[in-house]
Amino acid sequence: MAPSGSRNIKRDCRRVLYWIPVLFICLIVAWSYYAYVVQLCIETIENLGEKIVYLLAYHVFFIMFVWAYWQTIFTKPMNPLKEFHLSHLDKELLEREDRGESQQEILRRIAKDLPIYTRTTSGAIRYCERCHLVKPDRCHHCSVCDKCILKMDHHCPWVNNCVGFSNYKFFTLFLAYSLLYCLFITATDLQYFIKFWTNGLPDTQAKFHIMFLFFASSMFSVSLASLFSYHCWLVCKNRSTLEVFRAPAFRHGTDKNGFSLGVSKNLRQVFGDEMKYWLLPIFSSQGDGCSFPTCLVNADPEQPASPSGHTAIKSDEDTHQFPAKPLRESQSRLLSNGQTWTDSEGTEDKDREGTSNPAMTIEKET
Repeated sequence: MAPSGSRNIKRDCRRVLYWIPVLFICLIVAWSYYAYVVQLCIETIENLGEKIVYLLAYHVFFIMFVWAYWQTIFTKPMNPLKEFHLSHLDKELLEREDRGESQQEILRRIAKDLPIYTRTTSGAIRYCERCHLVKPDRCHHCSVCDKCILKMDHHCPWVNNCVGFSNYKFFTLFLAYSLLYCLFITATDLQYFIKFWTNGLPDTQAKFHIMFLFFASSMFSVSLASLFSYHCWLVCKNRSTLEVFRAPAFRHGTDKNGFSLGVSKNLRQVFGDEMKYWLLPIFSSQGDGCSFPTCLVNADPEQPASPSGHTAIKSDEDTHQFPAKPLRESQSRLLSNGQTWTDSEGTEDKDREGTSNPAMTIEKET
C-alpha cells in the first residue's frame, strides 16, 4: 500500500507542476489586461475617440485569444477507436510469441481490415505495447499523457495538453490571435513608449506599466511570429512536428510528403470545408483522425499521375504501382471522391512473403 500511495502522491505533484506554465501565461495576460485597459487607455490616453477605438479593438483580440487558448487547453486529445485495440485473446497470443515474425503475423491479421498505410522504418506494423493497439496512421504515444494520440503534433507545456487531431486547429488559432494581440499592443503603445523616454508622460505609475507592456508585447511578438510561421508551413505541407523529425514510412519507404494533397486540401484538412468557421475556435477539421488520404492513395494534383490513375512509386529496380486497401465509407470521409482501391493478388503474395522476414519487428514508441 505504501509504494502505491507514494506513486499516487508523485503523480498528483506532477499534475500540479504541469499547470505552472499555464498559470504563468494567465498571470502575464491578466497583467497585460490591467496595464493596457486601466493604465494606458483609461489613465493615460486623453482623446475620447482614440480611447474608445483602442478599447473596442483590444477586446476583440483579447476575446479571440482567450477563447482559442481555452479550447487548446481543455479539448481532450482523441485516442484511437476500439477497432484498433487488440482483443484479450489477441493480446495473449502476442505475449506468448517470442519471435518477431510470428508477432508480425498476428498484427498483420489484425491490421488487414484497418485503414493503415504507414509502417515502421523496418516495414513492420506499428504497435504500441503500452496501449495494446495497432497505431493508426500519424498516431503516436505521448510519454507525458501515457496515451496514444491521434495525429499527434507535440505535447505543449504552455497549454498542458497534447496538440493533436482534436485541437490542432485551436492551437494554430491560439498562435495567430496571441500574435495579433501582442502586435496590436505594441503598435498602439509605441507612441506612449516614446513619450516615456522624452518625458512626455505624467509622473505616475502608469508610465512604468506602459514601458514594461511595450517590452513584453514586442518580445512575445518575435517568438510568436516565428512559431506561427513554422506551423503555417506545417499546415501547408500537411506535416506534424513529429513527422518533420521522422518522415512517415510507407510500404515503399519513407516519404516526408506522403500525406500532402496540395496546399488547398491540406488547409481544409485542418480548418474544414466551410471557410466561415476557419477563424473561429470551433472544431471543423475533416475526418475522424484515424485515417488520412495520402498522395499514394489519391492522385496528388501537384504530382504527375500514372495513366492508370495510381501514383507511380519509383524504386531502385523499376517503377511499380502502389495499390492500397479499400477504405470503408466511414473511414474515407477525407477523400474527395468515391473511388475504392483493391489489392492485387501480387500484393497479397508479397504481404505473405513479408511476414516471414525476420527484420519485421514491433515498433516501440514512448
